[in-house]
Amino acid sequence: MKNRNLLVALAAIVISFSACKGGSVAKADGDIKTSADTVAYSLGMSVGKNLKQSFPDVSADLIAKGIAAAYEGKENTLFVSPEEADNAIRTYLRVAAEKKGLENKAKGEAFLAENAKKSGVTVTASGLQYEVIKQGTGAKPTAESTVTVHYHGTTIDGEVFDSSVERGEPATFPLNGVIKGWTEGVQLMSVGSKYKFYVPSVLAYGERGAGQKIGPNSALVFEVELLEIAK
Repeated sequence: MKNRNLLVALAAIVISFSACKGGSVAKADGDIKTSADTVAYSLGMSVGKNLKQSFPDVSADLIAKGIAAAYEGKENTLFVSPEEADNAIRTYLRVAAEKKGLENKAKGEAFLAENAKKSGVTVTASGLQYEVIKQGTGAKPTAESTVTVHYHGTTIDGEVFDSSVERGEPATFPLNGVIKGWTEGVQLMSVGSKYKFYVPSVLAYGERGAGQKIGPNSALVFEVELLEIAK
């Protein structure tokens, strides 16, 4: 989670506390008596779920205590200064991202090594892997081409992160404006073809990842159908 998003999430938690009498979280066992209480508790649940994704092993009780102390203006009771708090959060996120990146890298490399042994899978010099689902007979694009495709993207665990197929609407984009694996792979295709690409992280989003579903150093899988070369 980016620091800006984190601050927004924490602000939402503060709002939830302010909506409750005495700064305490309303409980589902009868303490929810007003619409404000319902909003407060709902915000707490929503933000709690989001925070758990990025901070899975921290204490919810201490989060609540920290928020309550800051909200009630009890600065003298805070365990850490604002500067120390900011550094602690940044360090936690950095270490967690580095750990996750190493795990994803090892997992991706193992997956691709095994996948390369499968019949019908071709491995290019860059490490991109592909298999032909359907071979078309039309023209092939260049890196400077703009193409229209249908695609379905998943992690190597099968989780869908983006799919024009599910949206029911093809996508059009310049080939030199996408990840390297796409730029290389789609140039192998003739119009009318459908390929499945297995993309190493270095040809995808690398160490930075992309959004919540594509972590750092993640290998990705795409099914791509080349519908036309727009220009």
